[in-house]
Amino acid sequence: MERKDYRRLGDFIRAVDVRNKELQCSNLLGLSIAKIFIPSIANIIGTDLSNYKIVHKDQFAYVPVTSRNGEKITVALYDNTEDCIVSQAYTVFEITDTNSLLPDYLMLWFRRPEFDRYARFKSIGSAREVFDWNEMCNVELPVPPISEQQKIVSQYQAIEHRVAVNKSIIQKLEDATQAIYRKMFVEDVDFEHLPNGWRMGTLSEIATINSGKTCPDKVSDKDTDHQYKVAGASGVIGYSSTFNSDKKLLTTGRVGTLGKTCRYNERMWYADNVLVVSSNYYEYCYQVLEQLDFNVLIKFGVQSLITQTGLLNYPIVIPSKDELCKFEKISESFFAHISLLNKENEILSANVLKL
Repeated sequence: MERKDYRRLGDFIRAVDVRNKELQCSNLLGLSIAKIFIPSIANIIGTDLSNYKIVHKDQFAYVPVTSRNGEKITVALYDNTEDCIVSQAYTVFEITDTNSLLPDYLMLWFRRPEFDRYARFKSIGSAREVFDWNEMCNVELPVPPISEQQKIVSQYQAIEHRVAVNKSIIQKLEDATQAIYRKMFVEDVDFEHLPNGWRMGTLSEIATINSGKTCPDKVSDKDTDHQYKVAGASGVIGYSSTFNSDKKLLTTGRVGTLGKTCRYNERMWYADNVLVVSSNYYEYCYQVLEQLDFNVLIKFGVQSLITQTGLLNYPIVIPSKDELCKFEKISESFFAHISLLNKENEILSANVLKL
């Protein structure tokens, strides 16, 4: 679309400030950097909700403060028919004429990394950087005919549906793998009298564990110069221009986020807040880490911290080699399917941003 087709957003939106004076709404929600409404975790016992702002279907809310926000602006479209309330610190707005600009089309624009970068660049302040209402109104975006907007939204919704189906299949495969693991190595096993060839041992006997390293150039979004995922305690936390491993590995949080185990089988940078696990019995180790009681590992520490030594010395059951190989063969086929679905979702999600 040519630059002449870009329009000022302020010509299509207006601020809305309807307070919950009659306390008619108690559905308190917040916003996340994933750009969705989420249940609020605020303690509202004894709180006067009459000054909170009411949000109706197809209205937007955003948090003007952008500093310390993961380089993203927190904005979301409310798509529920039941009203909600949000903090008075949020800015609520709506489209004045939905025959000229569709709410779903505008939300697609807000999801683009280019919008996040623009909002951060235009944010001002010292202690807190703010993307204020005037700057929001000065945003320029392409506004094609409403039929073209609807076509773009429909394409997005089709991709979104496909991603959701893939995630559902992935979860079923994960559940099936875990069920097989529990059947083979937990539920039908007498731990007082282990089968022949089985024994008690430690994780160090079937795995090697190393710490990740500080990433030299992590950025939030993938671009031509930063192609490699950065694995942190909570999962992928950004992208780098370089990698520190290209092997099939597992990660688990070393500090901060504990208990999340991730599989990777590509060139990656493993950050300094994860422990990196490699093993010939990859899937068995994954299930062991998924079932691991992290409270046992941190109970003697002054903070939530897991060490290589603590994890290596964690006691586990070591089945016979035949049983381990049988489980690996079954679960590897599941993981291969999961990997393909995750890759498809990555491609689909990247294409969404190009719509």
